[in-house]
Amino acid sequence: MTVPDPAKPAAAGPASDPRDTVELFAAAAAHLVEGVAARHRVIGSGAMEQRAEGARVQLSNGRSVLDFGSYAVPLFGHRPQHVLDAVREALDTMPTSTKLLANPYAARLSRRLTDAIDPGRLTRVWFGLNGSDAVEAALKLAIARTGTPAILAVEGGFHGKSMGALAATHDAQRRAPVLGFLGDVRHLPWEPDAVARAAAEAPFAALIVEPVQGEGGGRFLPPQLLRRWSDDAHAAGAFVIADEIQCGLRRCGAMSLSVAHGMQPDAVLFGKPLGGGVMPLSAAVCTEELFAPLRDDPFFHTATFSGHPVSCAAGLAALDLLESGPERFDAGGAALAQGLGALAKKYPDILVDTRCAGLFGVLEFAAAEQAGLAILEAGRRGLLVAQCLTAPAVLRMLPPAAVTEEQLEQAFDILDTCCLKVQRRTVR
Repeated sequence: MTVPDPAKPAAAGPASDPRDTVELFAAAAAHLVEGVAARHRVIGSGAMEQRAEGARVQLSNGRSVLDFGSYAVPLFGHRPQHVLDAVREALDTMPTSTKLLANPYAARLSRRLTDAIDPGRLTRVWFGLNGSDAVEAALKLAIARTGTPAILAVEGGFHGKSMGALAATHDAQRRAPVLGFLGDVRHLPWEPDAVARAAAEAPFAALIVEPVQGEGGGRFLPPQLLRRWSDDAHAAGAFVIADEIQCGLRRCGAMSLSVAHGMQPDAVLFGKPLGGGVMPLSAAVCTEELFAPLRDDPFFHTATFSGHPVSCAAGLAALDLLESGPERFDAGGAALAQGLGALAKKYPDILVDTRCAGLFGVLEFAAAEQAGLAILEAGRRGLLVAQCLTAPAVLRMLPPAAVTEEQLEQAFDILDTCCLKVQRRTVR
């Protein structure tokens, strides 16, 4: 099978009528979340996103920006042709499912996904539309299977904002308004015996952990720590759930970091790029034992759009791209690491640390104020990066595999200018 290279030059297009943009910003402020609308206006310098292709997004004022943000969704770049073709074919045949008859797209994707992640061990799949869906499913399965309404999570972890996912998320600000409604969750420090100590104190159904913390500061948990925790959780009769919604599917190198690290997870959760950057799609890829509640009661956990045909068609095309050219990820990751290291050496007064795993790069500033200024300056100069929600001094660089050498050079030129401006304004 020949898969087209998803890298394409950005297509130029006309600017929108400025009056339309003003009216749309007013609508967003009046009817959506006003604070988010205001932030969008500032980062886009009064313009909106209009068209995207590859690593570039064209704005309503005719400018284009490099997209190294988007929270890790467009791993293959925007509008990869192979995924678009698959989606169009599904739209032309049967774009939704009866839920009463067999869905061929979900069946094909479940086989492809289990074969790609951990063949023969992680053999069952539940499909959702976003990361929180997969988290909710995995936690619910673990609690039902063990009969223990308690879980362990990790300090700095982020798993989403729906109720079960928020319970596992280590974010006091977002948890506080609904704290009384959240379940029994203990958040562990990064200590080797943390899981063993927790097990001695009280039973738990599952340990949920991100091998690479996304919103928590782009921190990479050591493989030996993850293996120790996993061994101790299994010894306590609990399940291990690896949340790879942001870091999996080659973003950080391996298809699954937890499998590559030897954790023997009972579930690996995927999302964000799983739909090829075109359709919403997530998955909980599980062992037979964890999946048992759904064997006992097929309607124990269902959702109207679980296994959505068009999303699963996009997922199949995404797997084609993942399997056809791993070298795309390696080259971009090496260049990203080199560029981040050069910035760290040049600006030690403002950059506390830089780190990189594959196409997941991190810029950690000395203060949240500096990171906030950098993200605004970068947006004005044509580069989108992602600020960490619960670690606001940290910015993530999440370029697509479709990024070119020239685009990476442009991105680091912009970051160099931004860091210089931040240093001049904040360092005395």
